[in-house]
Amino acid sequence: MKDKRNMTTSETIIDQYKRIVEISQQLSSTYDLPLLLRKICQLAKELSNTEATSILLLDESSNQLRFAMSTNIKASEMEEILVPIEGSIAGWIVTHGEPRVIENVSNIANHYQAVDNKVQFHTRNLLGVPMKTHKRVIGVVQALNKADNEKFTDEDIQMLRTLASQAAIAIENARLFQQSDFIADMVHELRTPLVALKASTTLLSRPDLPPDKREDIVNKMRRETERLIELANEFLDVARLESGRISLNLSEFSVQELLAESIDIVVQQAANKGIEITLEESPLIAEADRGKIKQVALNLLTNAIKYNRPNGRIEVLIREFADRDQVFAHVVVADTGYGIAKEHQKNMFQKFYRVPTLENVERGTGLGLAICKHILEAHGGRIWLESEEGIGSQFQFILPLAE
Repeated sequence: MKDKRNMTTSETIIDQYKRIVEISQQLSSTYDLPLLLRKICQLAKELSNTEATSILLLDESSNQLRFAMSTNIKASEMEEILVPIEGSIAGWIVTHGEPRVIENVSNIANHYQAVDNKVQFHTRNLLGVPMKTHKRVIGVVQALNKADNEKFTDEDIQMLRTLASQAAIAIENARLFQQSDFIADMVHELRTPLVALKASTTLLSRPDLPPDKREDIVNKMRRETERLIELANEFLDVARLESGRISLNLSEFSVQELLAESIDIVVQQAANKGIEITLEESPLIAEADRGKIKQVALNLLTNAIKYNRPNGRIEVLIREFADRDQVFAHVVVADTGYGIAKEHQKNMFQKFYRVPTLENVERGTGLGLAICKHILEAHGGRIWLESEEGIGSQFQFILPLAE
């Protein structure tokens, strides 16, 4: 009987190591940082057999730990929580570079109770391991509340350490990939307006240039300068959002009122094309960063005008959207525009992507929808698209309702 139990335990350990190999392959092929962090959390929960897991990354500018991903904390709540290095278990793990098991956190003076209080979660026990690269500790993986009131084993510690070391390298690689990829894209995008400005200044220096041509060139320079400013602002937005350092100023507000304000801003732009905008009434109250959600609404409305037909329509609908145990506000911005072919839809929220068939209609920065995606995901929401070529598009997003 004892041999059979030992055999079962050995088989379990072998299966876990096989899973680690699979995990290693998954992590090494993922450069989308939010997706990578989500995978690490899910895998840590699976390997440790716990109620919840979290990833805390070291913010070197403030020398504090920030929640980068968690299975039991909303994205909007994570932004507000900073864990100090001094006086916290996670801080001890980062400082010493060693794992730590706490079987009863109520007996530990440096358990940072503020997190439990904030998210209304009761931590009984935990296992925390450092995320180490070959140079430094970049953060901590925590597994909370072992299932079935069991205790953390040496195998749990070893498995989580193995996962954390692979995760640390994958996170650093994703950061480097995003940084280099973003810089290359940024330089490429900046070249077009800069080349246009250089050519314009050369033409302006010609003494034989007619006054009407001179005015045309000055107007072109003004447009290209405005485009450079818009690109610079959006580059900064994307950089902040992708770094995970976005700061959310949460408040409760009427979704309908925010959308009505956004429509008022673009209504003249729509009228110039004969486009009518309608807004559905709704009593829903959201809890989010009002300014950033308004940025999302304005982006979607502006796109719906740009890529609509003359004398077209835009309908803005507001619904409730239930997902598991949470209820969201569901906003739909539907237009009667040119629509987007199926093969292009999957790329719509990537940085700098523009639909080839619509480039002659309007030219944008290619960053607006990527910014919308990051903003909504930071709130624990999401955005998606439904479109049919020749008929129109529906851009839809959800954001948390106030409790």
